[in-house]
Amino acid sequence: MPYHGFRQARRTVGVYDGKADEPLGFTTATHMQRATIQLLESMQRAGLTHVPKAKILPAVPPAGPSPNLHGSRAAAMAGVGVAPPAPGSRPAALGPPCLAPAPPRGIEVAASADPRVVALAAVARDVAACTRCRELARTRTQTVFGVGNPYAKLVFCGEAPGADEDRLGEPFVGRAGQLLTDIIVKGMKMRREDVYILNILRCRPPGNRQPLPVEAAACREYLDRQLAIIGPQFVCCLGATAAQNLLGSDAPIGRLRGRMHDLHGIKVLCTYHPAYLLRNPAAKRFVWDDIKLLLAEMAKGSQGP
Repeated sequence: MPYHGFRQARRTVGVYDGKADEPLGFTTATHMQRATIQLLESMQRAGLTHVPKAKILPAVPPAGPSPNLHGSRAAAMAGVGVAPPAPGSRPAALGPPCLAPAPPRGIEVAASADPRVVALAAVARDVAACTRCRELARTRTQTVFGVGNPYAKLVFCGEAPGADEDRLGEPFVGRAGQLLTDIIVKGMKMRREDVYILNILRCRPPGNRQPLPVEAAACREYLDRQLAIIGPQFVCCLGATAAQNLLGSDAPIGRLRGRMHDLHGIKVLCTYHPAYLLRNPAAKRFVWDDIKLLLAEMAKGSQGP
């Protein structure tokens, strides 16, 4: 079956003008273009590489009642029925997800799509349309969902997107992101593509202020759904905001770091945010101590009981 790559799909719908002060909702052609491109980019960051090429169907109504896809879509969004692959097996070949609760005319859905990729793409679609936090929805350029391996053993959780992330739609891409990459590649001897990276919030707070408790609570559903789909064994919280919100604690980061915590069976390590290290290089030694502890725990997990 022929598929359009994401670059070709972007050329098909056009490039939005990036204005942040347009009214919410799909009220203009520009807004529809912007929403379509953001959906494509969100699915790409979730792991999809292609969308199906349109197939013109005859304008004939279906013979029977339309299939109810809402139940399967809800299951995919919640991660229900998404199980790790059998030992020694390989994930199924990637395919396009359903782009709406019912497939639009001309869009075919591949039955062999990887279940975790499809589930994450469904959550990303909900995030892209979210307006729970009116200020954030009004001022964001785009939502920042998450990026990485949907089968990752380790997830890094930060605070919220910054200016670079808001512009590019990917978490940790600025100076702090480069430092995080150094920690992963140089310190842990892993690839950034081996882990999954996300934030407590999926929208940039104006002026890079700290997330409000009500904003973190509104975004928690998406965080929990992402973690349920990925199923990591470990989460590394970067900074006090991430650690306190994920663990439901008000303890300072200095007391939370240096030891492992439990989150419903997931082992959680807390350490300083890379942005803090850029301002306070002396704290890098504490982060390295934390990373060594994390590596030791991961090594124990890989050895089995």
